[in-house]
Amino acid sequence: MLQTVKRYIERNNLLKPGGKVVVGLSGGADSTVLLSVLCRLGYDCLAAHGNFHLRAEESGRDERFSSEFAASLRVPFFRRDFDTRTVAKESGVSIEMAARNLRYGWFEELRENENAAAIAVAHHRDDSVETLLLNLIRGTGIRGLTGIKPRNGQLIRPLLCVSKANILQYAQTEKLPFVDDSSNLLPEFTRNKIRLQVIPLLKTLNPSINEALLQMMYNLNEAARIYEAEIEEKKKTVYNKESGRIHIPLLKTFPSPETLLFELLKDFGFGKEVILDIHKAIDSQSGKTFYSGTHRLVKDRDAFLLTSHEDEKEKGKIYLIQSGETGVINLPFQMEITCTDEFTVQSREHIACLDKDKLRFPLLLRKWEPGDKFIPLGMKGFQKLSDFFTNRKISKPQKERIWALLSGEDIVWVVNYRIDDRFKIDLHTKNAYILRIL
Repeated sequence: MLQTVKRYIERNNLLKPGGKVVVGLSGGADSTVLLSVLCRLGYDCLAAHGNFHLRAEESGRDERFSSEFAASLRVPFFRRDFDTRTVAKESGVSIEMAARNLRYGWFEELRENENAAAIAVAHHRDDSVETLLLNLIRGTGIRGLTGIKPRNGQLIRPLLCVSKANILQYAQTEKLPFVDDSSNLLPEFTRNKIRLQVIPLLKTLNPSINEALLQMMYNLNEAARIYEAEIEEKKKTVYNKESGRIHIPLLKTFPSPETLLFELLKDFGFGKEVILDIHKAIDSQSGKTFYSGTHRLVKDRDAFLLTSHEDEKEKGKIYLIQSGETGVINLPFQMEITCTDEFTVQSREHIACLDKDKLRFPLLLRKWEPGDKFIPLGMKGFQKLSDFFTNRKISKPQKERIWALLSGEDIVWVVNYRIDDRFKIDLHTKNAYILRIL
């Protein structure tokens, strides 16, 4: 196994001989074997253990074991505590995603502080197979079928060349201790369900299913290299970086304009659903506008015009409100934001009481535009903002100073006038997002 991992590291240029590397050490079989192998291969290792306090006594046990194991190998040991549940709640993400973000954020901080060349984590071949099946279930493009990569920036995976069985065999042969994570046996986690139920079922149809899927991933990786090279060439043809123009007549000459749009616009934060709408707008009238968290795309006569929100901010047109933003923030006006699970609905035009769980962040604040529509609070159907203003006898100078707050492409509040009925607080609301103009 040592030589297999050594050749894999060299072939993929993961580490230079004797290089300094931060090793993620959870205490499980995979990470203890990874640390042992890298030490025996002569790399300068640092062990990093994050305690996420998610499994009561097990969390403390894992930390103690990891500290003792690192000491047995004479490896410097670093640890950090995380309040994972609080971070997940405040960030509006799952606990699993919060733990992942905290882990990798700290690993990178440690790598920089210790001047290490890379961060090594213990993903192996079976993890790559599980990732393939997970992506198939969720729906994916060609990249999602190519498995886990040996390198992602400074993050490396030296054990992708070996299986879980190889790892356990090595641990047994070398008499390496490790601890078991009981959460790996809980079938409510999708990845665990794939490992514990789906793969065993597939093995009844093909006992060599792992090897078959690994070969398929290799074939798709080769195909993806050709695909990506062609896409990069086409992107240069259709998109002018300096002007931000995507040339529609050229775009339409390609076999799949939708695919090319996706590959071009995903780098600017546009999601698949929005890109599908952009593709449908290729032959529509000028003026249709689409937003991502970082950019705006406007349909012109023969082009899509792409600009960043930073450019728009300089013109005083675009502002973003992040999901964790609370307190007083300075926009074209001062706004106080409160997120709470204890609330009283206030019916005031300068206050918006919204259901946070109905919102998609970041929220976007911009001047209202012709064609904008929303469902005014208390109404059932859409109304154009121009008609809403006319009914209220709002003058043209007043209209020019009116802002709209958007969640995705939906207006949630015509600021200082009315919220959208779809985003109001109701009997099912658990978290209120209250915005007040000061």
